[in-house]
Amino acid sequence: MNIRAALEKRILVIDGAMGTMIQRYKLSEADYRGERFANWQSDVKGNNDLLCLTKPAVIEAIHKEYLAAGADIIETNTFNAQRVSLADYHMEALAYEINLAAARIARKAADAFTAENPWKPRFVAGAIGPMNKTLSLSPDVNNPGYRAISFDEVADAYYEQVTALVDGGVDVLLIETIFDTLNAKAAIYAIKKYFALHNDQKKEIMISGTITDASGRTLSGQTLEAFYTSVMHAKPLSIGLNCALGAKEMRGHIEELSQLASCYVSAYPNAGLPNAMGEYDEQPHETAHFLEDWANEGFVNIVGGCCGTTPDHIRHIAVNVQNIKPRKMPLLETVLEDQL
Repeated sequence: MNIRAALEKRILVIDGAMGTMIQRYKLSEADYRGERFANWQSDVKGNNDLLCLTKPAVIEAIHKEYLAAGADIIETNTFNAQRVSLADYHMEALAYEINLAAARIARKAADAFTAENPWKPRFVAGAIGPMNKTLSLSPDVNNPGYRAISFDEVADAYYEQVTALVDGGVDVLLIETIFDTLNAKAAIYAIKKYFALHNDQKKEIMISGTITDASGRTLSGQTLEAFYTSVMHAKPLSIGLNCALGAKEMRGHIEELSQLASCYVSAYPNAGLPNAMGEYDEQPHETAHFLEDWANEGFVNIVGGCCGTTPDHIRHIAVNVQNIKPRKMPLLETVLEDQL
Protein backbone atom coordinates (compact mmCIF):
# COMPACT_ATOMS: atom_id res chain seq x y z
CA MET A 1 0.00 0.00 0.00
CA ASN A 2 1.43 3.39 -0.93
CA ILE A 3 0.94 6.49 1.15
CA ARG A 4 -1.85 7.91 -1.02
CA ALA A 5 -3.86 4.71 -0.61
CA ALA A 6 -3.33 4.87 3.15
CA LEU A 7 -4.47 8.49 3.28
CA GLU A 8 -7.71 7.55 1.53
CA LYS A 9 -8.53 5.19 4.37
CA ARG A 10 -7.58 7.06 7.52
CA ILE A 11 -5.81 9.94 9.20
CA LEU A 12 -2.09 9.21 9.29
CA VAL A 13 0.14 10.08 12.23
CA ILE A 14 3.59 11.58 11.74
CA ASP A 15 6.19 11.34 14.51
CA GLY A 16 7.18 13.94 17.10
CA ALA A 17 10.32 15.89 17.91
CA MET A 18 13.69 14.31 17.21
CA GLY A 19 15.68 16.99 19.07
CA THR A 20 13.57 16.63 22.21
CA MET A 21 14.28 12.91 22.29
CA ILE A 22 18.00 13.33 21.61
CA GLN A 23 18.23 15.72 24.57
CA ARG A 24 16.95 12.94 26.83
CA TYR A 25 20.10 10.95 26.12
CA LYS A 26 22.27 13.75 27.55
CA LEU A 27 25.01 13.10 25.02
CA SER A 28 28.42 14.65 25.53
CA GLU A 29 30.80 16.24 23.04
CA ALA A 30 32.67 12.93 22.96
CA ASP A 31 29.44 11.08 22.16
CA TYR A 32 28.79 13.35 19.20
CA ARG A 33 32.36 12.98 17.94
CA GLY A 34 32.71 9.22 18.27
CA GLU A 35 36.02 7.72 17.22
CA ARG A 36 35.89 9.01 13.67
CA PHE A 37 35.66 12.69 14.61
CA ALA A 38 37.61 12.58 17.89
CA ASN A 39 40.10 15.15 16.64
CA TRP A 40 37.70 17.31 14.61
CA GLN A 41 38.74 20.97 14.33
CA SER A 42 35.61 22.41 15.96
CA ASP A 43 32.99 21.47 18.54
CA VAL A 44 30.24 19.28 17.08
CA LYS A 45 27.86 18.87 20.00
CA GLY A 46 24.47 20.10 18.81
CA ASN A 47 24.95 18.74 15.30
CA ASN A 48 22.17 16.22 15.78
CA ASP A 49 22.31 15.03 12.18
CA LEU A 50 25.89 13.85 12.73
CA LEU A 51 24.56 11.25 15.17
CA CYS A 52 23.39 9.25 12.15
CA LEU A 53 27.09 8.44 11.71
CA THR A 54 28.39 8.44 15.29
CA LYS A 55 25.37 7.19 17.27
CA PRO A 56 23.10 5.41 14.76
CA ALA A 57 21.69 3.14 17.49
CA VAL A 58 20.34 6.20 19.32
CA ILE A 59 18.57 7.49 16.22
CA GLU A 60 17.16 4.05 15.42
CA ALA A 61 15.90 3.68 18.98
CA ILE A 62 14.08 7.03 18.76
CA HIS A 63 12.46 6.02 15.47
CA LYS A 64 11.31 2.77 17.05
CA GLU A 65 9.81 4.60 20.03
CA TYR A 66 7.70 6.70 17.71
CA LEU A 67 6.70 3.71 15.62
CA ALA A 68 5.72 1.77 18.73
CA ALA A 69 3.64 4.78 19.79
CA GLY A 70 1.61 4.52 16.59
CA ALA A 71 3.38 6.78 14.10
CA ASP A 72 2.63 5.92 10.47
CA ILE A 73 5.30 8.29 9.15
CA ILE A 74 8.76 8.82 10.63
CA GLU A 75 11.09 11.62 9.57
CA THR A 76 14.75 11.12 8.85
CA ASN A 77 17.17 12.83 11.21
CA THR A 78 18.28 15.29 8.54
CA PHE A 79 16.71 18.63 9.43
CA ASN A 80 20.00 20.52 8.97
CA ALA A 81 21.84 17.94 6.88
CA GLN A 82 22.69 19.99 3.83
CA ARG A 83 26.08 21.52 3.16
CA VAL A 84 25.01 25.11 3.87
CA SER A 85 23.96 24.39 7.47
CA LEU A 86 26.69 21.80 8.02
CA ALA A 87 29.26 24.51 7.25
CA ASP A 88 28.77 25.70 10.85
CA TYR A 89 30.69 22.57 11.85
CA HIS A 90 33.03 22.50 8.81
CA MET A 91 31.25 19.31 7.72
CA GLU A 92 29.93 20.30 4.29
CA ALA A 93 31.58 17.28 2.67
CA LEU A 94 29.54 14.91 4.86
CA ALA A 95 26.13 16.05 3.59
CA TYR A 96 25.51 13.13 1.24
CA GLU A 97 26.83 10.54 3.69
CA ILE A 98 24.72 11.80 6.60
CA ASN A 99 21.51 11.88 4.57
CA LEU A 100 22.13 8.43 3.14
CA ALA A 101 22.78 6.99 6.60
CA ALA A 102 19.75 8.73 8.09
CA ALA A 103 17.43 7.41 5.39
CA ARG A 104 18.74 3.87 5.79
CA ILE A 105 18.31 3.97 9.58
CA ALA A 106 14.70 5.15 9.28
CA ARG A 107 13.99 2.69 6.45
CA LYS A 108 15.23 -0.22 8.54
CA ALA A 109 13.03 0.74 11.50
CA ALA A 110 9.93 1.38 9.38
CA ASP A 111 10.29 -1.86 7.44
CA ALA A 112 10.62 -3.87 10.65
CA PHE A 113 7.32 -2.50 11.96
CA THR A 114 5.58 -2.96 8.62
CA ALA A 115 6.71 -6.59 8.56
CA GLU A 116 5.16 -7.13 11.99
CA ASN A 117 1.87 -5.48 11.00
CA PRO A 118 1.42 -5.43 7.21
CA TRP A 119 -2.06 -3.97 7.59
CA LYS A 120 -0.44 -0.82 9.00
CA PRO A 121 2.38 0.13 6.63
CA ARG A 122 4.97 2.59 7.91
CA PHE A 123 6.45 5.30 5.73
CA VAL A 124 9.71 7.27 5.77
CA ALA A 125 9.73 11.01 5.08
CA GLY A 126 13.04 12.56 4.10
CA ALA A 127 13.23 15.69 6.25
CA ILE A 128 14.40 18.79 4.40
CA GLY A 129 14.70 21.74 6.77
CA PRO A 130 14.63 25.47 6.01
CA MET A 131 18.42 26.02 6.11
CA ASN A 132 20.23 28.56 8.29
CA LYS A 133 20.46 31.16 5.51
CA THR A 134 17.50 32.88 3.90
CA LEU A 135 17.04 34.06 0.33
CA SER A 136 14.34 36.64 1.07
CA LEU A 137 15.84 38.52 4.00
CA SER A 138 19.13 40.30 4.54
CA PRO A 139 21.21 39.33 7.59
CA ASP A 140 22.54 42.89 7.63
CA VAL A 141 20.02 45.48 8.91
CA ASN A 142 22.16 48.23 7.39
CA ASN A 143 22.07 46.67 3.93
CA PRO A 144 18.59 45.31 3.14
CA GLY A 145 19.60 44.34 -0.37
CA TYR A 146 22.39 42.02 0.78
CA ARG A 147 21.94 38.24 0.63
CA ALA A 148 24.26 35.75 2.30
CA ILE A 149 23.60 33.11 -0.33
CA SER A 150 22.25 32.73 -3.87
CA PHE A 151 19.30 30.73 -5.16
CA ASP A 152 21.61 28.42 -7.11
CA GLU A 153 23.71 27.68 -4.02
CA VAL A 154 20.61 26.80 -2.02
CA ALA A 155 19.18 24.65 -4.82
CA ASP A 156 22.48 22.80 -5.29
CA ALA A 157 22.68 22.03 -1.57
CA TYR A 158 19.14 20.70 -1.57
CA TYR A 159 19.77 18.65 -4.71
CA GLU A 160 22.61 16.83 -2.98
CA GLN A 161 20.39 16.20 0.04
CA VAL A 162 17.49 14.95 -2.07
CA THR A 163 19.79 12.59 -3.98
CA ALA A 164 21.04 10.98 -0.78
CA LEU A 165 17.58 10.70 0.78
CA VAL A 166 16.18 8.96 -2.30
CA ASP A 167 19.25 6.69 -2.52
CA GLY A 168 18.61 5.78 1.12
CA GLY A 169 15.07 4.67 0.41
CA VAL A 170 12.65 7.35 1.63
CA ASP A 171 8.99 7.18 0.55
CA VAL A 172 8.32 10.92 0.47
CA LEU A 173 10.32 14.15 0.57
CA LEU A 174 9.19 16.56 3.28
CA ILE A 175 10.09 20.23 2.90
CA GLU A 176 9.29 21.46 6.40
CA THR A 177 9.34 24.37 8.84
CA ILE A 178 9.30 26.80 5.94
CA PHE A 179 9.70 30.41 7.08
CA ASP A 180 11.08 31.69 3.75
CA THR A 181 9.11 30.52 0.73
CA LEU A 182 11.98 31.30 -1.62
CA ASN A 183 14.12 28.72 0.16
CA ALA A 184 11.23 26.28 -0.22
CA LYS A 185 11.04 27.09 -3.92
CA ALA A 186 14.73 26.26 -4.21
CA ALA A 187 14.04 22.91 -2.54
CA ILE A 188 11.12 22.27 -4.90
CA TYR A 189 13.33 23.18 -7.86
CA ALA A 190 16.00 20.77 -6.65
CA ILE A 191 13.47 17.96 -6.25
CA LYS A 192 11.93 18.55 -9.68
CA LYS A 193 15.39 18.67 -11.23
CA TYR A 194 16.24 15.35 -9.60
CA PHE A 195 13.01 13.78 -10.85
CA ALA A 196 13.67 15.05 -14.37
CA LEU A 197 17.07 13.37 -14.37
CA HIS A 198 15.90 10.23 -12.55
CA ASN A 199 12.39 9.63 -13.84
CA ASP A 200 12.23 6.17 -12.24
CA GLN A 201 12.91 7.59 -8.77
CA LYS A 202 9.98 9.99 -8.39
CA LYS A 203 8.65 10.44 -4.86
CA GLU A 204 5.72 12.25 -3.32
CA ILE A 205 6.38 15.72 -1.91
CA MET A 206 5.05 17.01 1.40
CA ILE A 207 5.25 20.71 2.22
CA SER A 208 4.90 22.23 5.70
CA GLY A 209 5.20 25.92 6.46
CA THR A 210 5.55 27.88 9.67
CA ILE A 211 3.35 30.76 10.82
CA THR A 212 5.59 32.56 13.25
CA ASP A 213 3.16 34.61 15.34
CA ALA A 214 -0.38 35.98 15.72
CA SER A 215 0.00 37.98 12.50
CA GLY A 216 -0.74 34.81 10.55
CA ARG A 217 2.30 35.34 8.34
CA THR A 218 5.53 33.52 7.66
CA LEU A 219 8.78 35.14 8.77
CA SER A 220 9.34 36.41 5.24
CA GLY A 221 5.96 38.16 5.34
CA GLN A 222 3.54 35.96 3.40
CA THR A 223 -0.01 35.31 4.46
CA LEU A 224 -1.08 31.68 4.60
CA GLU A 225 -3.00 31.96 1.34
CA ALA A 226 -0.02 33.58 -0.40
CA PHE A 227 2.26 30.83 0.88
CA TYR A 228 -0.13 28.16 -0.35
CA THR A 229 -0.41 29.78 -3.77
CA SER A 230 3.38 30.10 -4.02
CA VAL A 231 4.12 26.40 -3.60
CA MET A 232 1.17 24.56 -5.11
CA HIS A 233 2.89 24.33 -8.47
CA ALA A 234 4.85 21.48 -6.88
CA LYS A 235 1.63 19.43 -6.82
CA PRO A 236 2.40 18.10 -3.34
CA LEU A 237 0.86 15.12 -1.64
CA SER A 238 0.10 17.39 1.30
CA ILE A 239 0.51 20.91 2.55
CA GLY A 240 0.43 21.91 6.17
CA LEU A 241 1.88 23.75 9.12
CA ASN A 242 4.33 22.81 11.85
CA CYS A 243 6.46 24.39 14.57
CA ALA A 244 6.43 27.95 16.04
CA LEU A 245 2.94 27.64 17.50
CA GLY A 246 1.14 25.28 19.81
CA ALA A 247 -2.07 23.63 18.66
CA LYS A 248 -4.24 26.19 20.46
CA GLU A 249 -2.67 29.05 18.51
CA MET A 250 -2.50 27.10 15.24
CA ARG A 251 -6.15 26.09 15.02
CA GLY A 252 -7.44 29.03 13.00
CA HIS A 253 -4.63 28.71 10.47
CA ILE A 254 -5.27 24.99 9.98
CA GLU A 255 -8.96 25.67 9.50
CA GLU A 256 -8.13 28.25 6.83
CA LEU A 257 -5.69 25.93 5.12
CA SER A 258 -8.21 23.09 5.07
CA GLN A 259 -10.53 25.34 3.08
CA LEU A 260 -7.80 26.41 0.66
CA ALA A 261 -5.95 23.18 -0.05
CA SER A 262 -6.64 21.02 -3.07
CA CYS A 263 -4.37 18.32 -1.59
CA TYR A 264 -4.13 16.57 1.77
CA VAL A 265 -3.59 18.74 4.85
CA SER A 266 -0.99 18.07 7.57
CA ALA A 267 -0.55 19.62 10.99
CA TYR A 268 2.09 18.92 13.60
CA PRO A 269 2.25 21.71 16.19
CA ASN A 270 4.60 22.18 19.11
CA ALA A 271 3.63 20.97 22.58
CA GLY A 272 2.24 24.41 23.35
CA LEU A 273 4.34 27.55 23.58
CA PRO A 274 7.72 27.39 25.36
CA ASN A 275 7.96 28.54 28.97
CA ALA A 276 10.52 31.00 30.35
CA MET A 277 13.13 28.24 30.32
CA GLY A 278 12.45 27.35 26.69
CA GLU A 279 10.77 24.08 27.65
CA TYR A 280 7.36 22.78 26.61
CA ASP A 281 4.78 22.02 29.28
CA GLU A 282 1.74 20.87 27.28
CA GLN A 283 0.88 17.34 28.30
CA PRO A 284 0.26 14.53 25.78
CA HIS A 285 -3.47 14.34 26.46
CA GLU A 286 -3.79 18.11 25.96
CA THR A 287 -2.09 18.11 22.56
CA ALA A 288 -4.12 15.07 21.53
CA HIS A 289 -7.36 16.79 22.52
CA PHE A 290 -6.64 19.73 20.21
CA LEU A 291 -5.78 17.49 17.26
CA GLU A 292 -8.82 15.30 17.90
CA ASP A 293 -10.95 18.44 17.64
CA TRP A 294 -9.35 19.33 14.29
CA ALA A 295 -9.96 15.80 13.03
CA ASN A 296 -13.62 15.91 14.09
CA GLU A 297 -14.00 19.22 12.28
CA GLY A 298 -12.63 17.66 9.09
CA PHE A 299 -9.54 19.87 8.92
CA VAL A 300 -6.73 17.30 8.63
CA ASN A 301 -5.36 14.19 6.94
CA ILE A 302 -1.98 13.95 8.72
CA VAL A 303 -1.32 14.89 12.36
CA GLY A 304 1.64 14.68 14.69
CA GLY A 305 3.95 16.78 16.81
CA CYS A 306 6.89 19.14 16.54
CA CYS A 307 9.07 20.76 19.24
CA GLY A 308 8.55 19.39 22.73
CA THR A 309 6.46 16.42 21.65
CA THR A 310 7.45 12.87 22.60
CA PRO A 311 6.31 9.31 21.91
CA ASP A 312 3.72 9.82 24.66
CA HIS A 313 2.24 12.74 22.72
CA ILE A 314 2.18 10.66 19.55
CA ARG A 315 0.59 7.72 21.37
CA HIS A 316 -2.26 9.89 22.66
CA ILE A 317 -2.73 11.54 19.27
CA ALA A 318 -2.84 8.19 17.47
CA VAL A 319 -5.45 6.83 19.83
CA ASN A 320 -7.59 9.97 19.70
CA VAL A 321 -7.82 10.14 15.89
CA GLN A 322 -7.85 6.45 15.01
CA ASN A 323 -11.61 6.22 14.48
CA ILE A 324 -12.15 9.63 12.90
CA LYS A 325 -12.61 9.93 9.16
CA PRO A 326 -9.95 11.95 7.34
CA ARG A 327 -10.64 15.29 5.72
CA LYS A 328 -12.32 14.83 2.38
CA MET A 329 -10.42 15.95 -0.67
CA PRO A 330 -12.25 18.86 -2.35
CA LEU A 331 -13.87 18.51 -5.73
CA LEU A 332 -12.16 21.07 -7.94
CA GLU A 333 -13.98 22.87 -10.69
CA THR A 334 -12.35 22.67 -14.08
CA VAL A 335 -12.91 25.12 -16.90
CA LEU A 336 -12.34 24.04 -20.48
CA GLU A 337 -10.37 26.47 -22.64
CA ASP A 338 -13.15 26.75 -25.22
CA GLN A 339 -15.53 27.91 -22.49
CA LEU A 340 -13.36 30.84 -21.47
